[in-house]
Amino acid sequence: MELYNIFLQAHKGFGYLILLLVAVFLVSLLVAMFGYSGNISKLLRKSTLFTMIFFHLQAVIGIPLLFIFSPGFKAALAAGNLMSDAANRQTFVEHPFSMIVAAVLLTIINKYMKKNDKLALKIVFMGVLAVVLFAFAFPWFRVFPSLA
Repeated sequence: MELYNIFLQAHKGFGYLILLLVAVFLVSLLVAMFGYSGNISKLLRKSTLFTMIFFHLQAVIGIPLLFIFSPGFKAALAAGNLMSDAANRQTFVEHPFSMIVAAVLLTIINKYMKKNDKLALKIVFMGVLAVVLFAFAFPWFRVFPSLA
């Protein structure tokens, strides 16, 4: 159980950092889109890279946390209410799936940023979609209990 707590605390800690990185990424994406005639700035390249790196690191921590260590996931599977209970579905299905899709989108965006000097509308759309998926799946009430 101690290993579960280590993984859980690491996952939570990186969650705060990723929240900050996603905010920097979104602001730099919008500034590049509206402020610099679509030129990809150094800030946008770096924020995309670091956001992608920490998303992947978070996945490396979160996937074993979910499938190997999580007593809640095992209990929900055993009880048969993984999909029927809204809290279980959000925690064990929607959260990981949305975050993995957002990480894949950030990987595509990062690869595009390495090769090009101008933003394309499809990249902006993918960036906004990644942020929306992140915002949807982020456990706001667990991280900020004062919002409840």
